[in-house]
Amino acid sequence: MNEMNATDTAVRLSGVSWNRDGKQLLQDVEWTIRPGEHWALLGLNGSGKTTLLNIMTGYIWPTSGTVSVLGRTFGEVDLRQLRQLIGWVSSSLQEKLYGTDKAQHVVISGKHATIGLYDRPDERDFARAEELMRTLGCAHLWDREYRTCSQGEKQKLLIARALMADPRLLILDEPCNGLDLFSRERLLDSISALAEQADAPTLIYVTHHTEEILPVFTHALLLRRGEVFRQGRTEEMLTGDTLSAFFDSPVAAERHDGRCYVRIARPAETANRV
Repeated sequence: MNEMNATDTAVRLSGVSWNRDGKQLLQDVEWTIRPGEHWALLGLNGSGKTTLLNIMTGYIWPTSGTVSVLGRTFGEVDLRQLRQLIGWVSSSLQEKLYGTDKAQHVVISGKHATIGLYDRPDERDFARAEELMRTLGCAHLWDREYRTCSQGEKQKLLIARALMADPRLLILDEPCNGLDLFSRERLLDSISALAEQADAPTLIYVTHHTEEILPVFTHALLLRRGEVFRQGRTEEMLTGDTLSAFFDSPVAAERHDGRCYVRIARPAETANRV
């Protein structure tokens, strides 16, 4: 597979819709991600986020519309090869891994996207795993059994595992689910450090919590009931007015250290949204 040209898009969805059992779950989605951009995908439960990700990775074929990822149009590319360039980190993967595997073996297994190791790793594999674990702040887990790691530590290992294959696109699917405040912040610090690296893949961060959207995510797409409500620069999407319309409920939005914290607005606050 040829490398994506600098002028190509990382992701382009055009007129993408998906119907199931007579229900419209996605409607005319238009979304373009350009090289160098990191995006947040924001939507409440049931908004269609998972369906959209499944279409983007070729596990679901759209009812209508076209999909292009890393400069390759679906229908003209071997999706099995393309998926090797896409990392998808989801908490559901945690339960599929072997609890007795050592942390570094979990990471190395990402090289061939296997559950467990079936080939003997070489020195380069171990060196790459150590480098990634250091980047994500989990090198201290070396030789620890996976089952003994905390939820946050497991998420860091899953991200390192996804990076073993050097993906061009990395999808972080609600990675902070189930984490306490401190574990969440440590994981977000690691994600921020990853995004700021010169050779970082294009990142898509999926969430329904605005406060998880870090300043490194330059753009945001707001998905509601299967439709794109709005998209653009993150600071323009995460405002009180826009989010109140998006949630169909008045909210107050406050910014701290480049992040947006939202709470239900009291009546006197609705005129003072940021």
